[in-house]
Amino acid sequence: MTDTTARQTGQRFAVIGSTLSWLDAVPYALLAIPLRLAVATVFWNSGTTKLANWDATLQLFAEEYQVPVLAPELAATIAASIELSTPVLLVLGLLTRPAAAVLLGMTAVIEIFVYPEAWPTHIQWAAILLVLVCRGAGTFSLDWLIRRRILSDV
Repeated sequence: MTDTTARQTGQRFAVIGSTLSWLDAVPYALLAIPLRLAVATVFWNSGTTKLANWDATLQLFAEEYQVPVLAPELAATIAASIELSTPVLLVLGLLTRPAAAVLLGMTAVIEIFVYPEAWPTHIQWAAILLVLVCRGAGTFSLDWLIRRRILSDV
């Protein structure tokens, strides 16, 4: 290897190293925002679709979804309630971890009992929700403001 080739290789590694350092420095708070918005949008859209035609929703729960143990009317009501409340919490960053945990449970029910063949989509939702359960909403959230307020009063 010549000096010129070695120098060029070293420069390439330096560029790669500085790029990786720059990416490593992106704050979680910035990454959490699109995670929260992405998963909130999916569930919000599903909830509003259910409300738009409640009779069709009940028919889907009776004939296609068939969640075990729950009556179709109860399952539809629970699903719509979760899908309309938790996205609001995620967008606000309020009770983010519990809201994400509830949606993670709902995703598991959908995957196991309703659409097991849709696992590629469900694993994406689960990955986002697991990050939010483990790391929370980040500093751009009501959770962070409340936590900061509580801790400053202690």
